[in-house]
Amino acid sequence: MNIYALMENTPYSQKFAAEHGLSLYIETGRHKILFDTGQRGAFADNASILGIDLENADMLVLSHGHYDHGGGIRRFLEINDHAPVYLSVNAFGAYYHGVKKYIGIDPSLEENDRVVKVEDFLEIGEGLMLCSCNGKECSCPVDDAGLTEKRDGIFLPDLFLHEQYLVIQEHGKKTVISGCSHKGILNIMEWLHPDVLVGGFHFMGQEISEEGNAALDYAAEVLLGYETEYYTCHCTGEAQYRYLKEKMGDKLHYLASGQKIMLD
Repeated sequence: MNIYALMENTPYSQKFAAEHGLSLYIETGRHKILFDTGQRGAFADNASILGIDLENADMLVLSHGHYDHGGGIRRFLEINDHAPVYLSVNAFGAYYHGVKKYIGIDPSLEENDRVVKVEDFLEIGEGLMLCSCNGKECSCPVDDAGLTEKRDGIFLPDLFLHEQYLVIQEHGKKTVISGCSHKGILNIMEWLHPDVLVGGFHFMGQEISEEGNAALDYAAEVLLGYETEYYTCHCTGEAQYRYLKEKMGDKLHYLASGQKIMLD
């Protein structure tokens, strides 16, 4: 399996665009999957530099309904004329950072005939599954980090019911792709037990301080308890990644914009 970071906060080299967002291109033995699209359309420019033809993508999977993951959907639809767009049935909610900044995706996309709304579980191909894990118990508290959803005119904490995970079964291994792990990376690991996990850990708001370090120490301890290889990016935070790397060593890697990884 090959995974290319088409968009991430930091560039692997200066020839690649970078922005606060995420887009991955995944090649399995059977499928070509675009996972998220970053804020705008620059993911497609990076794809061209990498020699990736997005017209050949079989599908687009959206991890959740935030602009930094779904802002480039329309450009993908212009490039690719056939791939379905799999997103949560809750993806078109009114999502905000606080009460002023709208961070949702373009609501006009909801009527596009290539959009497929996913409930809690859907097989989208041989060895490919989407699941939200909505309704599963969260052993670790979920931090909404000031993110909200406007429902019936009232701003309420985001419950992240619009987040879903891509599970890939190939060569006897389970790989889980997560956009931001808003429901808690430790909860996701408990639910899915992957051999490989790729995605953000959403620790960027965790201060590097005595209290913050204690929380990161606990996360590292729990993550190391699994026989899992981790590739993280985007919302983990650069300082937080460096701190975790010291604890987790070769079990943890960073995935930057323009970078390619190959998994057995």
